[in-house]
Amino acid sequence: MQSTLCFDFGNTRLKCAVFIDGAIQSVETLPNDSVETIQQVLQKYQPQSTILSSVIHHNSQIEELLSASTKFHKLNHQSKLPITTPVGKPETIGADRLALCSAAVHLFPHQHSLSIGLGTCITYNFTNKYHQFLGGSISPGMHMRFKAMHEQTALLPIVPAEHHFPLIGYDTKTNLQSGVLLGIAKEIDGIIDAYKEKYDNINVLLTGGDMGFFVPHLKNKIFADPYLIYTGLYAISTIN
Repeated sequence: MQSTLCFDFGNTRLKCAVFIDGAIQSVETLPNDSVETIQQVLQKYQPQSTILSSVIHHNSQIEELLSASTKFHKLNHQSKLPITTPVGKPETIGADRLALCSAAVHLFPHQHSLSIGLGTCITYNFTNKYHQFLGGSISPGMHMRFKAMHEQTALLPIVPAEHHFPLIGYDTKTNLQSGVLLGIAKEIDGIIDAYKEKYDNINVLLTGGDMGFFVPHLKNKIFADPYLIYTGLYAISTIN
């Protein structure tokens, strides 16, 4: 029985996915990136292999721990990937974007794919049928938009995201919800439409913890998977 741990350290959450014999079994949210926390995870699952995708300044000591205990790989621009990155300055590409694009070509080989990650920021990541990651775009995420309107005005409150909100807001709360949630949904649809005008038969993949707020409002057909990044990380781990 081959077990692999895929660590994903994002700006909002630290998570770990457990794969056994190539199939994802569970995903855990980690309280922090301390050596003690990582040790507990290693003791619990006894993995043979580990991979880390990080877009934060994490505790460097955990890399030493993972290297000493497992076959460890840290995802970076020098990793062996199922994609090529003919974009300028590949060392600046976020590890999360590399993982999402790797998942896209793993699931839909030799096809055009647009992978959309809904996190602290929203990333749009395009891979063509030749498995080239050509780039994409980045925009503010849902919580960032709510927070910005609160912090950069005198009177607008911080409001929660909710699954049900009106098109026409009837008070401050629902005006903000409609603006952010429906605004993002229309942004996503608009960018998908722009890619469809340029590329035929393109797959659209959507992932991220916030995706449940937007899927019901999208007119375009999408492949929604909350664990898409882990599919990519596992695929990368097998070739490194």
